[in-house]
Amino acid sequence: MKNKTNQIIIIYLLTALFVVIIFYKFSLSYYQTENYPYFNFIKDAILVLTTGLIFRYILTKNDKRSTIYFNQLKQINEDFKESNDKYDIVAKATSDTIWDWKIEEDQMIWSKGIQAVYGYGENEVGNGSNWWFENIHPEDSIKMSIKLYSFLEQKTEKWQDEYRFKCADNTYKYVLDRGFLLKDENGKAVRMIGAIQDITKQKEEELRLKLLETVIVQTKESIIITEADFDNHKLPKIVYANPAYTSMTGFESHEVIGKTPDLFQGQKASFSAMYKILKTLHSRQETLIETLSTRKNKEEFWLRFSMIPIYNSEHELTHWVSMQKDVSEEKKQEKEKEHLINELTQNNKDLKQFSYITSHNLRAPVSNLTGLLNLIDDIPIDDPELAEILGGFQKSTNLLNETINDLTKVMIIKDKSAVQKEDVLLEDVFKNVCNQLSFQIEAEQPILNINLADVPSIRMNKPYIESILLNLLTNAIKYKCADKTLEIAIEANQLKDKTILTFTDNGIGIDLDRNKDKVFGLYQRFHDYPDSKGLGLYLVKSQVEAMAGTISIKSEVNKGTTFTLTFKNK
Repeated sequence: MKNKTNQIIIIYLLTALFVVIIFYKFSLSYYQTENYPYFNFIKDAILVLTTGLIFRYILTKNDKRSTIYFNQLKQINEDFKESNDKYDIVAKATSDTIWDWKIEEDQMIWSKGIQAVYGYGENEVGNGSNWWFENIHPEDSIKMSIKLYSFLEQKTEKWQDEYRFKCADNTYKYVLDRGFLLKDENGKAVRMIGAIQDITKQKEEELRLKLLETVIVQTKESIIITEADFDNHKLPKIVYANPAYTSMTGFESHEVIGKTPDLFQGQKASFSAMYKILKTLHSRQETLIETLSTRKNKEEFWLRFSMIPIYNSEHELTHWVSMQKDVSEEKKQEKEKEHLINELTQNNKDLKQFSYITSHNLRAPVSNLTGLLNLIDDIPIDDPELAEILGGFQKSTNLLNETINDLTKVMIIKDKSAVQKEDVLLEDVFKNVCNQLSFQIEAEQPILNINLADVPSIRMNKPYIESILLNLLTNAIKYKCADKTLEIAIEANQLKDKTILTFTDNGIGIDLDRNKDKVFGLYQRFHDYPDSKGLGLYLVKSQVEAMAGTISIKSEVNKGTTFTLTFKNK
């Protein structure tokens, strides 16, 4: 700047001297006085030099002033740049989007946060307040506008509001908007600067906490929250108790907050329960405890409660939550149930003993009767009435003997907790059964369809499977339809880890609509046959279940019956 000033002065002096010389030459041609032109030249030269020095002084002063202004402007620009840098750093650090609204011109400037947080491109952001208001959720826009303009009219200095602001992808974020008003010398609002903070996560957490609070307050389960700190002599202090706790114990919330739960333990509370509580507090593990507790009216009751540790984000234990339940009625029912089980167990033992004694005491007389009746067979009887009476007596005796044998089998099955299993050839079992029923099979001539090829052998108790097939085959022959040929199908199939046996006949069937729940019951009879005892299917089901199997039935009257037996291979 100084060199430029000197250049201007030199140019000015040269020009002025050139003009002076021209005028000097011109004056020589008009004035003949010898000294006058020299005098005039010297005068003009002095004038030019003097004005040049004055001009230089003025320019130098102006140059110094310009230099000062330039340095000030440079400092202002540096301060402005530093302020903008700080402004951007603060915006990034706080995740705030800062806006600047010149109210009279209705011009708005947004920080880069409007792009980073809300996804808007540089060309998508409007420069007026309309763009701002248009992106506020319709449900929040009117409320927010009223509060904002009320703020502007009242000319207060601070303003804040929460609303939903639309992002570039048309989703909404919850924001906290805070503004500061700038006024001119007349107190008129001319500018407003604010910051929008994304509080979506906080809002969602707030809503979640409100929901949890509602659940805790409304639940009928008693809940208390305690501090985490405790010493070896006292439990942690209670900081919260929900209304259900008051309903259960009679203590109001303000009566228990700040106190320890051990004050409400019953006098009969077990030492083991307290030991378990202290152990849980030290181990910081969730647990479930039962103990006697005391209500406000000094009434003792059984309390079952959990202890759940609560950790913060740094995995530091902050509180304990305890969910509590009055289980006095359950305890009473458990005691009654235990007493009833003991009674039933004893009754069962008595019944078993009675059954054994009865079967043992009956077996000998029945055997004697059978022997005597066999001897009578060798004696000729001429009286037909006596022969009929003896025949009926023999038939009843044989039926009684079979019943005693079946009851003995049932008692043996029920008394054994496990049965011995072996690999059994189903074909051999079926042959044995057919040999035992050879007389009935020969008399009825049923059509037998046997398919055991898929499962040639099965691991089970051989006497049981023989008894099962014997009972099912006997029933099929006994309850056949009188007007059609009896057909019986027995099939064995392998299905993954299970063996399925199906036994089907076309006999008279069972009305399952009336008797479905009674089919496998003891002494259940569904047909008026004189030799029906009602033990066969009960015995079959007992033997199947003793081998860890299941049995089901499908039947229709006068169409037939299908039994499905399922056994696990292992």
